[in-house]
Order: sequence, then C-alpha cells, then structure tokens
Amino acid sequence: MRHERLAGAQAIPPETMPMDAQVAKNDYLTIAGLWKNFGDFTALRDVSLTVREGEFVCFLGPSGCGKTTLLRAIAGLDLQTRGEIRQGDRDISTLPPSQRDYGIVFQSYALFPNLTIEKNIAFGLENTRRPKAEIAARVTELLQLVGLPAQAKKYPAQLSGGQQQRIALARAIAINPGLLLLDEPLSALDAKVRVHLRHEIKELQRKLGVTTIMVTHDQEEALSMADRIVVMNHGVIEQVGTPTEVYRHPQTLFVADFIGETNKLPAKVAEGGKIAVGDTEFRCGRHGLAVGAEAVAVIRPVDIIPHGAGAPSEDMPAGTGGHENLIDAHVEDIEFLGAFWRVRLSAARLGDRILVADFSINAVRRLNIAPGVDMQIELPQERLLVYPKGA
Repeated sequence: MRHERLAGAQAIPPETMPMDAQVAKNDYLTIAGLWKNFGDFTALRDVSLTVREGEFVCFLGPSGCGKTTLLRAIAGLDLQTRGEIRQGDRDISTLPPSQRDYGIVFQSYALFPNLTIEKNIAFGLENTRRPKAEIAARVTELLQLVGLPAQAKKYPAQLSGGQQQRIALARAIAINPGLLLLDEPLSALDAKVRVHLRHEIKELQRKLGVTTIMVTHDQEEALSMADRIVVMNHGVIEQVGTPTEVYRHPQTLFVADFIGETNKLPAKVAEGGKIAVGDTEFRCGRHGLAVGAEAVAVIRPVDIIPHGAGAPSEDMPAGTGGHENLIDAHVEDIEFLGAFWRVRLSAARLGDRILVADFSINAVRRLNIAPGVDMQIELPQERLLVYPKGA
C-alpha cells in the first residue's frame, strides 16, 4: 500500500535547545477516548494519551494487548470505532493515510524488491513532484545519514536485514514527516544487530528531533530507547512513564511483572503498614491496603541484598549495625550469566518458597556463595512492593 506524507517543518534538534525549552515541549499528538472494536472483540478501550513534540514514545505490551492497533489507528490504516486523534492543531481522526503527516517503518521493511535502493528512498519524494535534482540530493543526503552511501544502485535482496531496515527508515523520513511510526522495526533482526541498530535509531531521532512512536514487545528495547513508555494490556493503558518510573515504580502488578524479572510472594497486610509473608512480618513500600487484606508482595532479583551468614539482624539494639528485613536463606542453585550470578534461594521464614536473586560477581566471590551454602539476605523496605491480590 502506498503512503504519502505531508512535509512537516524541520524540528530543532534537542541538543541545540535550551534546557527549559526541552522541558517545556508542546503537546504534538493527542488521543482522546479511543475505542476500536472488531465485531464483538474490543481491541482498544477508552485510550487517552498525549505525546509531546520531539518525544520518543514506546508502546510496550504482550501480544494482543492493542499496541499495534493503536499505532494503525494513528496512521489511519484501521480507523477507530470512536474517539479523537489530533496531530498538532489538526483533527486527523477520519483522514485517510495519504492526508496524514507521518512516515512509517514496518517490521517486514516493505521495500520494493524491483526498485534499487535509491529508487526506494525516492519513492515518496517523487510523489510530491519535486525536481529531479532536489530528489537526487535528498537521497544522497539520506544514504549518508543512515551510513549506506555506497548502496544506492543495489536492490533490497542484496542487503542484510539491518541494512534493509536502515533503508526503510531513510524512506520514511525522506519528506521530513512530523511523526515517525515504527512497527516493531527490529524484531526480525538477530540480537547483536538489534542492539546496534536501536542505538543508531535513537541517535538519528535525536538529531532530527522528529516525534516518534515505536511499537515493541521487547522490554529492553523500550527501556533503552524511549523517553516515555506506554505499557498496555488487554486494550487499556496500564501506566505511562519514563523508563525509570515504570521499572522502579510500577503502578500495577501487571507492570511490575511485565517489566523486568520479579519475585511474587503471597502476603497479608499486617498492622503498621507491614505485610506478613509466611510467618514473618516485613516492612514494605506504602500500599494503602487495609489490615487483613490479601496481597501480593513483589521484589526484583536485582534488589535483594546478599549478606554472609550471621549478619546483624533488624532486631538488634540500635547502633549495632542492624539491617531491615533480614532473613536466613539456603542457596539451592547458582547460574553464571556473564555480568552477574543468578541465585535460587529457599527461605524457611517465607514458607520455603524459592526466591531468585541476581548478585554481582564480586559479591558471590566475597561471600563464597555456592550451592548448599547458608547465608542471609535483605529485602529492602523501599523495594518490597505490595499490590492487591488479583489486581
């Protein structure tokens, strides 16, 4: 399908803006009360979102959560059942794709196999009836921009997957669109190429200053590339925030469980805002649940702190070096993962449930952590998060 885009004004690169201008960016894309039904199935349920000018936003979630449907609604490829979409000062809710100001890169690249690379990039420019000399100069500029100046006369089949994706990106930004849409652009590439290309895409987006929305199911991709992440589940937005916010301060159990690794422990709310797991009470983060309520306690493997056997406990007198939430644990298994060791621990005070902890190489060496060893671990209060059961 052919997609023409209207030329957008060239954005000022973020690095040339004063800091206060970067903070005070204008809202560029506004989505209000968006619903999308496919027969009896509701793919999007009352979705509202604002994307700021020059921002890189990732739609993140499991398969079937509605992220691609939302992207296609923004592009006009699947019109919403109801709701409004505004881009800048234009209501684009019912406009066809050809009248919307965007460039798009698909997972499958969607390059024309019978056209050379330069012809692929020039396709959208030719549809604007620009002079041939101007088109040729723009194509040369874009090939330089994506680091493939020598590939102009080749065909897509002669390029690697990573090179094809760069050409697809060059074609999408050829006419300076106001909005760049990326539909899982890296998912078909191998791991090393993905890591390299995501850095290049982010640097290119910063240089151009183009407002960008990317769909992905890869948590690491979203955390490393996005200014803000939109976490979706079952057609609704669970949380919107910076990578740090959604990772360190997940607002729901789904977000906590989906973003990164977690340990989940059944718990009950005790007096004083504490929680009881097994026969032990723990201090935890603020939760607002009533005493006696069933809950789920969550802690990430990286947040568990290792101590040697016999570390001073929290019950020792003040000033003697006590630690909060300190319990005995037994090392069941240990796995080397390059940058850290993943350790499986059992703890009688947790009802012999298995905890997974990620310890640094230095900590494992210093504390002689190995299968069969008894040790103590600390569950830091501020990192022990609590959510209602069944939420």
